[in-house]
Amino acid sequence: MRTAAGATTAAAATGTVAAQESTESGGDGGGGPPDYGSWFASTGNFNGETKDATGQDTATVMVGAQGNGGNLAYGPPAIHVDNGATVQFEWTGEGGTHNVVSDGDGPLDSGSAVDTTGVEYEHTFEEDGIYKYYCVPHEGLGMKGAIVVGSDYPTQDTGGGGGGGGGSSGPPAVPESVKSLGVATSVVMTATLGMAYVFMKYGGDYDTPE
Repeated sequence: MRTAAGATTAAAATGTVAAQESTESGGDGGGGPPDYGSWFASTGNFNGETKDATGQDTATVMVGAQGNGGNLAYGPPAIHVDNGATVQFEWTGEGGTHNVVSDGDGPLDSGSAVDTTGVEYEHTFEEDGIYKYYCVPHEGLGMKGAIVVGSDYPTQDTGGGGGGGGGSSGPPAVPESVKSLGVATSVVMTATLGMAYVFMKYGGDYDTPE
């Protein structure tokens, strides 16, 4: 069995990449569906679900599982583990030669593709994020996987579109100028009614001095 060398250093580097992905996608991480982007667009055995393996020290991914027109898949294709958990990759011996290689600068690299059986590779994840990987011989057929680690990872935007500022949804504020106009109007109306009352009560005829 091949174990990843320099796991801490490589994971730390990937953690930086994961943090960058989180910033670009706008996801705060945790509490929402992981954002894989278009990574699984050609992966036939991915149904949108991420297997929950949190709470476990070790999780297993089958290499050469059924999918993509043969034993050309990882099973499960997407899995969520805790920070510090170890993921073991177990070869089925089916579908030809397979391997596990990170997309980009990630820490996963099982070496050359092989067609053996059993756990041939494992890696302990020490940084939160989403780690995407693929099989070199069968990437074009959709043999891809992803491991979600911890709680700080890019998430899908499931917001309800409530407006950018995050302001309250109360009634709109009334400008001060409108308030002043309303007060002035009230004063004029009161004065007018008062004068009308005086004319009605005492009449409009007054004696003028000679």
